[in-house]
Amino acid sequence: MRPAVRPDLRRLSGYHSALVDVEVRLNTNESPFGPPEAWRTELTAAVARLDLNRYPDRHVSALRHELAQHHGVAVEQVYCANGSNEVLQSLLLAYGGPGRTVAVFEPTYQLHAHIARITGTDVAVGQRTDDHALDLAEVARVLADSKPVMTFLCSPNNPTGRAEPAEVVDAVAALAPGLLVVDEAYGQFARTTALERLKHERPEDAVTVVVRTFSKTWSMAGVRLGYLVGPPEVVEACQAVTLPYHLDAVKQEAGRLALRYTAEMEARVALLVEERGRVAARFGSLPVDTWPSDANFILFRPRNQTASAVWNGLVERSVLVRDCSTWPGLSGCLRVTVGTPEENDRFLEALEACLQ
Repeated sequence: MRPAVRPDLRRLSGYHSALVDVEVRLNTNESPFGPPEAWRTELTAAVARLDLNRYPDRHVSALRHELAQHHGVAVEQVYCANGSNEVLQSLLLAYGGPGRTVAVFEPTYQLHAHIARITGTDVAVGQRTDDHALDLAEVARVLADSKPVMTFLCSPNNPTGRAEPAEVVDAVAALAPGLLVVDEAYGQFARTTALERLKHERPEDAVTVVVRTFSKTWSMAGVRLGYLVGPPEVVEACQAVTLPYHLDAVKQEAGRLALRYTAEMEARVALLVEERGRVAARFGSLPVDTWPSDANFILFRPRNQTASAVWNGLVERSVLVRDCSTWPGLSGCLRVTVGTPEENDRFLEALEACLQ
């Protein structure tokens, strides 16, 4: 007979977004722009030179070296994996597990708690304020009660959009009894980063871990590449739980070559930030509630219709956004990714029609 699934996993369901055939996809916060053509050309040539019959560099040496230079840190502070979600999984395999707890503050990125539970780690859940900000009194209560090995912050916070001010991150770090993991999947869109805090920590007191991804601003969601910057001891712990040769040779080359196109990435970020402002301004004339965003998406709530009615109305007009209305603390909310100017126009026209 087949063994039963672990009892603690029976109630868990996978993390999914809707798969719908539409003309305008604005539901998963990907870049609306493909990678630069010059990068594609370089990658094609690099792949042709690879010995694909051999295992890849298990230490990911070249990519880690380039990322260390990019961020101004030591190579021993960089760990790479298959997307930022595998980075989170490695952290939880290394520091979580039965009898241990991590802390999250809802609403926030659902996979922090989801991956924790998959690894058998308990999750202490605190609540954000009505405007989705961190309440430091609530943070202090949750951390004192649960004594987590890791405290997760998402900055900018997905799906609400705001980046955490540096003084708030510092305050949480002072309260956290373990590691402070700052998930900056959308960090390039914000004006602040916890990387600055990490660089100024004394080695003996270092607790900050910053998680980044190539999926968003680098236009490489299909490549699945992420990394962390943190204390060398954390990198060593993640490497200890990593499967041999986990990062394929093509992916390592793709990430290394992408860093040559930082200027192009920054130009795209600037364009999307400008479009974010345009979409947010248009929201002001519609019957919706919105929250300020430092990311490449905007959270909104229709005032006079249900989220499902608006979501379905948008799909009927071949526009797909994310339905967040059943997520903790987000009743009635939808989230839209900032796309190209043309995609944003399609979304705004469709939304206005749905709300009439």
